[in-house]
Amino acid sequence: MDIITTPLHDAFAPLALSYVLAAIGLNIHYGYTGLLNFGQAAFAAAGAYAMAVTIVSFDVPFVPAILLGIAAAVVLSLIMGIPTLRLRADYLAIVTIAVAEILRLIFTTSFKKYFKARDGVSGFTDTFRSWNPFPEDQGRVLTYSRDDLWVMIVGWFVVALICVLVWALMRSPWGRVLKSIREDEDAVRSLGKNVYSYKMQALILGGVIGAIGGFVGALGVASVQPDTFNTDFTFIAFTMLILGGAARVLSPVVGAVLFWGLLSLLGQLVSRVPDLGVPAALFNTDRVGNVRFAAVGLVLMLLMIYRPQGLFGDRKELQIDAR
Repeated sequence: MDIITTPLHDAFAPLALSYVLAAIGLNIHYGYTGLLNFGQAAFAAAGAYAMAVTIVSFDVPFVPAILLGIAAAVVLSLIMGIPTLRLRADYLAIVTIAVAEILRLIFTTSFKKYFKARDGVSGFTDTFRSWNPFPEDQGRVLTYSRDDLWVMIVGWFVVALICVLVWALMRSPWGRVLKSIREDEDAVRSLGKNVYSYKMQALILGGVIGAIGGFVGALGVASVQPDTFNTDFTFIAFTMLILGGAARVLSPVVGAVLFWGLLSLLGQLVSRVPDLGVPAALFNTDRVGNVRFAAVGLVLMLLMIYRPQGLFGDRKELQIDAR
């Protein structure tokens, strides 16, 4: 039964939720506005660390700590966007990936009293877990622990609210301007719209959603560690977005669930290969992680060749004007 229950567990678990929210934020940036943000991990890290450090080191209550995490994402958006959003799209891509790596190295090597280096920050979940309505002696529900179930209920509720917000915004005049910027920002500028301001607003909104993903992921594992927010974080979120299809409200959600479910299923299948009598010289369990990522990469290559718009997207949505 593990071959079924484990993928289902992983597809909806708190870790998957973190990537769902990161992908929704990227959808604001890339799918609707055409911003090439390769540093979504930075927003998730800024939110998670701001929340965790202020609670653990400065005894800030949980809700104000969340608000400080959101403020950190806004400040980070301004730092990234002010020098780059007036330039070509590839400059934003360079700056965002660089800032994400700089932040990760700062969290790893600097201010160890607060960031705890690679050990990570822990001990910030007490207030959140004290709100858990499930009884303490309750066993697992559908393979989820009591704490995981609480994070999932709150997390999926937040995902639903954000999806409704994105749907409403993209049907508004503001959202139509964003999509126009994606198609031809020079034409939008000629109509008197402040393209720079709209881009900045989109960058901030997507960054805040990414920071919320950092909150959920941190609460799920009860720890914030720098290696969680490496470049893989952003590119996996991008993969989920492209899998579902850019510029569709629910595509990042479906793409993330399918990605984690498929990755977990492949891990279960590959781990059983030695039981089939395959010689250890050709395959061993140490290679399971590499093989499953290679298999997922192959599936994504075929998807990009035969359906580049993703499962639910429109091919035109990917024709970004990168001038």
